[in-house]
Amino acid sequence: MYEYIKGIISFIGPEYIVIENNGIGYRVLTPNPFAFSKHEQEQKKVYLYQHVREDAHLLFGFATAEEKRLFEKLISVSGIGPKGALAVLASGTPSHVVNAIEREDEPYLIKFPGIGKKTARQMILDLKGKLDHVASDSLTGLFVEEPTEPASSDNAALDEALLALEALGYSAREIKRISGRLEKEETMSTDEYIRKGLQLLLG
Repeated sequence: MYEYIKGIISFIGPEYIVIENNGIGYRVLTPNPFAFSKHEQEQKKVYLYQHVREDAHLLFGFATAEEKRLFEKLISVSGIGPKGALAVLASGTPSHVVNAIEREDEPYLIKFPGIGKKTARQMILDLKGKLDHVASDSLTGLFVEEPTEPASSDNAALDEALLALEALGYSAREIKRISGRLEKEETMSTDEYIRKGLQLLLG
């Protein structure tokens, strides 16, 4: 129903952003909300996917149309819901995911929360050879880490990052395993902590 929305990003939290358009604030779930930090209080175009279920109508948002298409491909696989697809996209390495599917690398795929061996196998069966158009050069720069301003408080930024990882579906045990290593990092923004945490979780 919706292709995109253009409005002011008025709020950023661990699970979603709020985009204000014509006096209405739209709650939009995204793979990594803090990736939009540099656009807070600015007008931004965000591509939308509407997910309808019996108890809720949810909006999922993406920085580009290609990212949205990759999300749609992922949720077409039996066993992968929108939350699982967000966790895959939040890793910031779609090319790794595509390569893992093409190489039938199940051990890599099952590192994502909510994806077990059966679902990883289904991803390979359903998507192998069908992701060329979403893993094109247009995606190359999408997930490249951009310089950001250092966080004013590394503890606050880290706390937000850990909440965001929990929202993606990682267990308390998995998060605890990497939190000590993140605390030893130099001061980072929340977005950078999330990216580093995902690297450690998927490493």
